[in-house]
Amino acid sequence: MPTEVLRSPAPGDEHARPAHGPRSNPWLTLIAVAFGLFMVGLDGSVVAIANPEIGRDLHATTADLQWVTNSYLLALAAALILGGKLGDRFGRRTLYLIGVAGFTLASVAIGLSDSIEGVIAFRAVQGFFGALLMPNTLGMLRAVFPPRKFGMAVGIWAMVSSVSTALGPIVGGLLVQHVNWESVFYLNAPVGAVALVFSVLVLPQSKNEAAAQEKFDIPGLALLTAGLIAVVFGVVKGETWGWAAGGTLGAIIAGVLLIVLFGWYETRVAHPLLPMRLFRNPALSVGTVITALNFFVLLGVIFFVMLYLQNVRGYSPVEAGVRTLPLSLASVVASPLGAALTQRFGPRLTMPLGMALQAVACFVMTGWSASSSYALLWPPFIALGLGVGIVMAASSDAIVGNAPVKDGGVAGGLQATALQVGGALGTSVLVSLIGTRVGSTLTGELTSAGVPSAAATELGAAKDAVSMGVAPVSDETPEHLRTAILEGSHHAFMNGVHTAALVSGTLAVVGALLAAGCVRRNPEATED
Repeated sequence: MPTEVLRSPAPGDEHARPAHGPRSNPWLTLIAVAFGLFMVGLDGSVVAIANPEIGRDLHATTADLQWVTNSYLLALAAALILGGKLGDRFGRRTLYLIGVAGFTLASVAIGLSDSIEGVIAFRAVQGFFGALLMPNTLGMLRAVFPPRKFGMAVGIWAMVSSVSTALGPIVGGLLVQHVNWESVFYLNAPVGAVALVFSVLVLPQSKNEAAAQEKFDIPGLALLTAGLIAVVFGVVKGETWGWAAGGTLGAIIAGVLLIVLFGWYETRVAHPLLPMRLFRNPALSVGTVITALNFFVLLGVIFFVMLYLQNVRGYSPVEAGVRTLPLSLASVVASPLGAALTQRFGPRLTMPLGMALQAVACFVMTGWSASSSYALLWPPFIALGLGVGIVMAASSDAIVGNAPVKDGGVAGGLQATALQVGGALGTSVLVSLIGTRVGSTLTGELTSAGVPSAAATELGAAKDAVSMGVAPVSDETPEHLRTAILEGSHHAFMNGVHTAALVSGTLAVVGALLAAGCVRRNPEATED
């Protein structure tokens, strides 16, 4: 049986330490990985605030700005399982430190870039190094925490991830508004430096010793990387190309076929990149699907909520971020709560509960209007934050906690990949749904608001702007016509928001039913 350099104690021994000495303290390990996790989470959401300033300063097109996000996403999604596998093979501490150092240097390089091409290229580098560090955070926690304490560790891990993501718009807004867009990336320099120093001092090494003797699965890596890149590329381009376009469908279908071929190949190779035996565990398999659904809902909903708050309600990025604080605060409470409930009752309770809370939040959003009071906005923010935090803790525990310790890194990569692909799908699919709904209702809503039919038909060409919550008016537009256009455009946008919220809520219900029906409580996590 393969052995670990660092192993968790036997199940049932709650007081045993994973290893001896100060360098193996599990709580210091948790603090150390939280630094890197915070840096990646913050950077993932802060860039959206910086993009407009990047575009103005570097004379970038809208397509260029999309690639500022997409290059990072593609590199991250394609390399996450690789990062986890390399950590299992060569040492999770080693790969984590390389990831933190590379991510920090790439962040500084982005700030120093004087061209949009440089920003895009270093964002891809940033995504690659993020993929090296992210899965190994969970892999190291899996190695140092006893099974019965691992759930709480994951709850705190999920809390750090949620808080850092939610703080992005606020921190980014303050930095962009009062310093410059480069400061958004320079912020990672001090955080990364502290993370490196602290991690070198406290992190223990853990790896699968037997894996170092195995032949590396190069064909599997090529198939998986190509498949993930094709799927994510098709998803992120579906918004602009159209979901029925040949390029979109071709990329997604080719990616799915490559991933299926990868799965078939992995069952026939002696030392697979992603052991298919992991999926024999129902909790792990369903947890992977629920992780993807969780971030489909979270990132998709946050995207249109920010459009609503900034473009329809007129709040600045900082003001919009402050108004979504209930979501952040709820996730802070929910992550450790979800971990505690999962430890006590198992994921069969917590995953459906979290998805049900998200469904309630989304269905309440279908009642929003362009002028809803804040009293109608904050309750679904709290429900969404609670739901996401509970599911994040439960599904992470279901995936990594049910994997053998020797596969902790690759299980972390699987969880992070599901998270990223789900988030990419959520943003792209919901934006596309909003655009389709706006396109079908804009002319009618403008006419109903008092815009003359001929003008309403002509303004229908501005559906892309309206899909982002921006009304097609200018300073020269007469006041009475301006009021009518604003009213009609906002009604059309809200039609799209209602459709997106309804779809999100329905998917959350499906996720709740899937978790309730397919997950059984696992007595103990697998140790070998």
